[in-house]
Amino acid sequence: MGFKMGIVGLPNVGKSTLFNALTRTAAAQAANFPFCTIEPNVGEVAVPDARLERLAAIAGSKQIIPTRMTFVDIAGLVRGASRGEGLGNQFLANIRECDAIAHVLRCFEDGDITHVEGRVDPVADAETIETELMLADLESVEKRLAGLARKIKGGDKDAADQDRLLRAAQAALEAGKPARTVKVAEDDRRAWRLLQLLTAKPVLYVCNVEEASAASGNSQSARVAAMAAAEGAASVVISARIEEEISQLDADEAAMFLTEMGLEEAGLDRLIKAGYALLGLQTYFTVGPKEARAWTIPKGTLAPQAAGVIHGDFEKGFIRSETIAYDDYVAGNGEAGAKEAGRFRVEGKTYEVQDGDVLHFLFSG
Repeated sequence: MGFKMGIVGLPNVGKSTLFNALTRTAAAQAANFPFCTIEPNVGEVAVPDARLERLAAIAGSKQIIPTRMTFVDIAGLVRGASRGEGLGNQFLANIRECDAIAHVLRCFEDGDITHVEGRVDPVADAETIETELMLADLESVEKRLAGLARKIKGGDKDAADQDRLLRAAQAALEAGKPARTVKVAEDDRRAWRLLQLLTAKPVLYVCNVEEASAASGNSQSARVAAMAAAEGAASVVISARIEEEISQLDADEAAMFLTEMGLEEAGLDRLIKAGYALLGLQTYFTVGPKEARAWTIPKGTLAPQAAGVIHGDFEKGFIRSETIAYDDYVAGNGEAGAKEAGRFRVEGKTYEVQDGDVLHFLFSG
């Protein structure tokens, strides 16, 4: 089950540097000029979760397989991207394919790195990008509405539903608000997602600060945090340069470096966790002597659908799920101990999987 987060921002805000560190590669060329990223770069990263290693140690698992998130480094947008300025249209299409947006904002001063707008103002930068995405959405909505008219006259119910949702989005966009501010009924959520509106996607603001501010942020990142809070969005503080250095160290060296910098964990770990939370995701585990593995599911997923993430046949032939909560598994030092303590449960098709559940699925083949 793939979850994609697009990394967007104006040119020269540190996007590609961050992506390089994030994926531990130099696949994205970091350079001091606009549009150095011509094609979107895609990288998969493990979602950090200390619970997985603990479970593996208890079960004596030979292999540890973490769950993963996909990050897409999308070339720098500029003012006018919605009208095709720069390489706008191509990049907007790349964003459309992502589940959420990590919006990198420059929160540092550096005379050697040109700012495309000629000043450092992360809140204004955020507004520039948001405006371009809203304009692109508005154009898309208007085109789609025009195309639906004939179908609606013919009594097409799906077309009528699409029309209703598109008009709700249009009203918000014309009022200068992103599509994610529209209140969507539970029954409409799937159809709403299929509209693939850029501004309907959840946003995580990533404040790229200078090295000295990596632990506590600075006045610019504080402004972004206030903006995010007002929007109901999330924000994280990261120094892309520090993350780039960490990415070149082994685990012990990285831990020592973080301690010296006064940081409890790498900013990238915070970014990945924040992205995971932003998308409303959670983790369940399968554990055995062969492997301990983490699986990503949306919160609220029922047991058969959770089983389907492993294999479609598991969902089709689902019988029951043998379930142990993570804390109970650890307290019992494994499955046998959890059973003895009465913490082993058998759950059926209506069970809503909880974060950290250790599961074993039984199915008919």
